[in-house]
Amino acid sequence: MNFTDFDFEEALAESLDSMGFERATPIQEQAIPIILSGRDLIACAQTGTGKTAAFLLPVLNSILKSRVDNTDTLIVVPTRELAIQIDQVLQGFSYFTNVSSIAIYGGNDGKAFEQEKKALESKANIFIATPGRLIAHLNMGYVRFESVRHFILDEADRMLDMGFFEDILKISGYLPKERQTLMFSATMPPEIRKLAHKLLVNPEQVNIALAKPAEGVLQAVYEVAENQKVALLEKLLHGKDDLSVIIFASTKIKVREIEKALILRHFKIRSIHSDLEQQERESALIEFKAKNINIIVATDVLARGIDIDDVGLIVNFDVPAAAEDYVHRVGRTARAAATGVALTFISRAEQGKFKRIEQLIGVHIRRINLPEGLPEAVNEPIINRGFSQRNRGNNRNNNPGRPNRSHRGGGGRHQ
Repeated sequence: MNFTDFDFEEALAESLDSMGFERATPIQEQAIPIILSGRDLIACAQTGTGKTAAFLLPVLNSILKSRVDNTDTLIVVPTRELAIQIDQVLQGFSYFTNVSSIAIYGGNDGKAFEQEKKALESKANIFIATPGRLIAHLNMGYVRFESVRHFILDEADRMLDMGFFEDILKISGYLPKERQTLMFSATMPPEIRKLAHKLLVNPEQVNIALAKPAEGVLQAVYEVAENQKVALLEKLLHGKDDLSVIIFASTKIKVREIEKALILRHFKIRSIHSDLEQQERESALIEFKAKNINIIVATDVLARGIDIDDVGLIVNFDVPAAAEDYVHRVGRTARAAATGVALTFISRAEQGKFKRIEQLIGVHIRRINLPEGLPEAVNEPIINRGFSQRNRGNNRNNNPGRPNRSHRGGGGRHQ
């Protein structure tokens, strides 16, 4: 189906044409007509399928058609990065219109909070917000959402993973009961069904390619001792300065230590995790997209929703705790029918977690022999707690990325 088949308003059609949008993806083809009809929708689609446009385009069309001049749409998302990205995409779609939008997210100074307050009071057409920051504004008493016609939850499963179930229900209490509610999620666990039952009315359902990596991803595994991972990473990245790489680690401690270890080896790398200021995180993404650096190391905060083109290699430095997160990490490459490689390092303690991933995606992923020249393996009989603890004294030269015991890793609502 072509975008011209949706018969969008002229200004929106002009924006799509200028951006080179021609054919709709499956999620767009199925979801857009339902949203245009006014029905509630629960849509399950993995990352990289075009679901952002699937909800933004029909909502924009509705605003243009109804000539709305007040707050019409609230989009709630799990992370600051996703809020910013959706706002950027929205600005492109609305370039030839007068639709206004603003992203509201935490981690900024008091000046930014004041700017958000003024925007909320001025009733921009569309707000994209993280739950915690939005509730901070709602608690102040000046937010009025009585005119909202569209309530959208993006990456709903991720928000529930982060503990936002009650916050979402609280936010919904500030909205009119007569509204259209749209829920987009990559997976459909019981908690999502429970939330949908509370918020949606007789929803239509769309399911697209649930929990399967894109066909263009070449997946492979290295079975490696924890104390060998940094050396293996160095060998894989050596001589690949023109390849865009994202390395995923499960905790902030590991992210910092991987960044430190690779900087010492003269790789062009930046990190993204919740201890950084928002400006630093945005700066890292800008440098990566501009190819001033070719490596980003991050927690799972970067695994969902963030649109980065031409990522050729994903490295799972460790196995994610949730099997679904593997799909999201891998989904950062081979986007829009491109190809890419996803490599996962599995220590002995992580074998069980990776077996669950293979069961989820229905594929036994190929194992690759380790290259020569790695440090001697030290297999830990305990649950993986970061870089090798038992081997610190004997392998400092081989493993400079040692954990800083003054920090706590991961946990909580934010990564």
